[in-house]
Amino acid sequence: MAYPYQPSASAPMPALPTTIIGPQYCAPYQLDLTIVKKVMTVTDGNFAVTDVNGNIVFKVKGSLLTLRDRRVLVDAVGNPITTLRRKIATLHDRWEAFRGESTDSKDLIFTLKRSSLIQFKDKLDVFLAGNKKQDVCDFKVKGSWLERSCIVYAGESNHIVAKMHKKHTIKSLLIGKDHFAVTVYPNVDYAFIVSLIVILDEINDDEKDD
Repeated sequence: MAYPYQPSASAPMPALPTTIIGPQYCAPYQLDLTIVKKVMTVTDGNFAVTDVNGNIVFKVKGSLLTLRDRRVLVDAVGNPITTLRRKIATLHDRWEAFRGESTDSKDLIFTLKRSSLIQFKDKLDVFLAGNKKQDVCDFKVKGSWLERSCIVYAGESNHIVAKMHKKHTIKSLLIGKDHFAVTVYPNVDYAFIVSLIVILDEINDDEKDD
């Protein structure tokens, strides 16, 4: 599913059909989320995602056996939403997202990979499960993870569906946690956007370890 529409500066942005993980994650208004990254623990993961009131929206858990190759996005009460798995032995840092705790191909939601092997800034292509040819990406992530400044676009267009930026608080500086904010545009699946950010973090953590 590609988005050939190129909005002009004056044209209103179209409402995209962006129910990717589930309609319950598509708000009809702009949504601001805060992501707190902390030291990894097996039981509680290393991400907490909160809304503007500080309520937990999502958490990210790791797998005991494959800490670096699998993550599970869960809701506030611990129900699994999507499993994110690195595809081993691929050149382009390919990750796959599946429904719930499944890793079965029939439950595939999307695949993410680097746009090219050599790049100085993050540039990732996202292909939904129905996009078998993968000639044109359904979403694209561009920016700098190091600066916590990334933008998610619909397909090859300039249509922005989400933005990420650094968020400094006195508390975060004192306790050494990494805070950053994500603005998800109206009618965009925010569980999908958070999943992209989790994968982006994993890819960049791997680069630091190399």
